[in-house]
Amino acid sequence: MKIIVFGATGNTGRRVLTQGVKIGHEMTAFVRSPEKLYEQQGEDTAQHVKVIVRDIMDPVSVYEALSHQDVAIIAAGHAGQGEEFVRIVDNIVSQCETHPSFSGRVWLMGGAGLLDIPYTDLICNNLPGFPPMYKNHNRNLERLRQTQLDWSVMCPGTMVNSIELPAPVRLHMTSETLPVSIPETIKEFSEADIAGYLFSRLQELDVAYEDVANCMLNHIELSGPFKRKRVGLAYRSDISVR
Repeated sequence: MKIIVFGATGNTGRRVLTQGVKIGHEMTAFVRSPEKLYEQQGEDTAQHVKVIVRDIMDPVSVYEALSHQDVAIIAAGHAGQGEEFVRIVDNIVSQCETHPSFSGRVWLMGGAGLLDIPYTDLICNNLPGFPPMYKNHNRNLERLRQTQLDWSVMCPGTMVNSIELPAPVRLHMTSETLPVSIPETIKEFSEADIAGYLFSRLQELDVAYEDVANCMLNHIELSGPFKRKRVGLAYRSDISVR
């Protein structure tokens, strides 16, 4: 498939690019710095990547880059950028909506704070004590919910370079909810107590960048199981890989 990666030199984007080339997809990198891309990827990978060096805030540049692409993976920006991050996502989504030759499959990077907390009507980002900047992910999610595009939001916890797993532990993907076991009694907690409980278990949501990249690349078909869903990831021994 033809896949364009926005933010292709970031920690997640560069791994998506590398893995996409290995799998055999036609990869396009939308970047600010081609030199950084070539340094990261090496000659063998870089020669198989189409590189577009344009302004990600420019609607025309993004629109033109989407021509004949099957999938757009938005790994650009971060919540700490505030309004700029929201504008980046809005611009890309807007161009995806209007481009006649874009098929409509979009992956957006979010965070575990976007996921539903079982047995409650809450998400982590709205709990007391969670950094206010993470609510920019909430805004990006709402933007996607306004569109008819076929989208998914990847919602990992802290991403790390690598994780060594004991034999019975495997990657588990969830749709909409936190990917760890939560006791039903949590519904009796105050919001502050829920926040404290989840903070104490944050390490369970650590996930390797490569697994995040591979999960997105393994679900790029239209109308797949995660269409218009938030996706959680965690390593668990009691549930097999989906």
